[in-house]
Amino acid sequence: MKIVALEQTNLDKVVAEAEQEQIVVTRNGSPVAVILSTLGWDDEQLQLAQDNQFWQLIATRRSQKTISRAELEHRLSEADE
Repeated sequence: MKIVALEQTNLDKVVAEAEQEQIVVTRNGSPVAVILSTLGWDDEQLQLAQDNQFWQLIATRRSQKTISRAELEHRLSEADE
């Protein structure tokens, strides 16, 4: 990841560099933006990356208790009976 100051930024150059690595743009030494390449992303990935509701769903799910694969298979086999 590269850090560049907003005052010293040439957008064309930064965008070209963002194709290789993430760029953090700073203003007065504080981060204000991240520029990253979206090459290879499809429309759905771009939309989900900006969807707060989607990320809240992910955060909620990650905070929940998990089960092992063996437990999942056991539960599924019981459901089939």
